[in-house]
Amino acid sequence: MDERALAAVVADQAGLAKEEAADLIRGTLEEVGKQLSGGELRELALDLPEDLAGNLPPRHDGGAHPVPLNDFVRALSRRTGLKKDEVTRGVRVVLTTLSQTTDGAHLRHALSQLPAEYREVTRTAA
Repeated sequence: MDERALAAVVADQAGLAKEEAADLIRGTLEEVGKQLSGGELRELALDLPEDLAGNLPPRHDGGAHPVPLNDFVRALSRRTGLKKDEVTRGVRVVLTTLSQTTDGAHLRHALSQLPAEYREVTRTAA
């Protein structure tokens, strides 16, 4: 699934405009990527379509630097101008859709480096 198709799904399922959904997708991938170890970041980039992988931060050799989900949502809200509940719905759709349309194992493994609440987001999808 490319970025345009993902934006359409996120917009529809999260109740956002397509431009808002596209901004949220880019922000989600970049902010999740910043938290991952260099190895996980590389693996995730290989699993995503090229246009989506281009939203990940530059690769590095460092370890993981996880942040609580609430801090992540707050940062995305500031970045995108969306309300926290809109960000939460959108992130849920982004992560769930990616886990269903890619191998999924790389995303699940990447999310295992983050607090459990990130993995819960994909389990509680409506």
